Amino acid sequence: MEKTILTGDRPTGRLHLGHYVGSLKRRVELQNSGNYKNIYIMIADAQALTDNFDNPEKVRQNIMEVALDYLSVGLDPKISTIFIQSQIVELTELTFYYLNLVTLARLQLNPTVKSEIQMRDFKSSIPVGFLCYPISQAADITAFKADTVPVGEDQLPMIEQTREIVRKFNHIYDEVLIEPKALLPDNQVCMRLPGIDGKAKMSKSLGNCIYLSDSAEEVQKKIMSMYTDPLHLKVTDPGHIEGNTVFTYLDAFCKPEHFEKYWNEYKSLDEVKEHYQRGGLGDVKVKRFLASIVNEELEPIRARRKEYEKDIESVYDILKDGTERAKEVAAKTLCEVKNAMKLNYFDNKELITERMV
Repeated sequence: MEKTILTGDRPTGRLHLGHYVGSLKRRVELQNSGNYKNIYIMIADAQALTDNFDNPEKVRQNIMEVALDYLSVGLDPKISTIFIQSQIVELTELTFYYLNLVTLARLQLNPTVKSEIQMRDFKSSIPVGFLCYPISQAADITAFKADTVPVGEDQLPMIEQTREIVRKFNHIYDEVLIEPKALLPDNQVCMRLPGIDGKAKMSKSLGNCIYLSDSAEEVQKKIMSMYTDPLHLKVTDPGHIEGNTVFTYLDAFCKPEHFEKYWNEYKSLDEVKEHYQRGGLGDVKVKRFLASIVNEELEPIRARRKEYEKDIESVYDILKDGTERAKEVAAKTLCEVKNAMKLNYFDNKELITERMV
């Protein structure tokens, strides 16, 4: 069977380092591995509207921002199909059919949904569209018969919900849908990169992000303000690594060759950690080292983005072409789903006339 990937992002803002280490970098590696026949990258604008329904302009404005981020990190539209979710009506129809396969109680028990509801402080005013987010996601995944879904650890409950829907549909109707598997980041640190303020998750809404499109100066400024060890008041004080955001980022980005280029006093990150823990190493030096590493990682991304920004029309054409190709695939799956459910009345008139004869 041909291996297929489906993944994507909500266009509620520019993408940041958390997206990069958690999914984007891996997507490019998977794209270039040659192990996957089909790769679909979705800009999930319809899902973004579930909690931004009163500000659609925010979603519209960020579609192009996300597309630019995709292209700048190295996603190749000749290999990966980049498309806009709302332009594929077949996804909405699939969602409608899947709604009947999930109970309200099951949705409310989804840990990811519960966490997102709490974070947004919806209380009892939960938009139905937001609550049904996992069902919509199941439609997205199954429409393209994706067997692999690269996600962060926090999305595992969503993938499990899709698997439940697939099993139930196939049991009731026919073996049409593919049961997907989650593909987690291979670097444990990259499962969830914290914000620069030390909060558990880098989030646009919390304003604690380093964006992929940030200038070198902006990156430097943000890293120099980064949360470290509140007990490390003087250079001579012993420092703590656990919960120290700077060292979490170093675990995610630092490579042996960086020491020769930017900090030849040390040969490895372990040496830096040991010195910091025994005291005598200040936060400023460690942050400057991190800033050099992060800016080295982001420089080619910024350069590619500038080139694409010179020709926005070509980016628009990439989105349009990708969406048209994705729509053809989703339409084929929808047809198979309706055949399995025996809703294809005008393809087979006996379905609604046989008892009348």
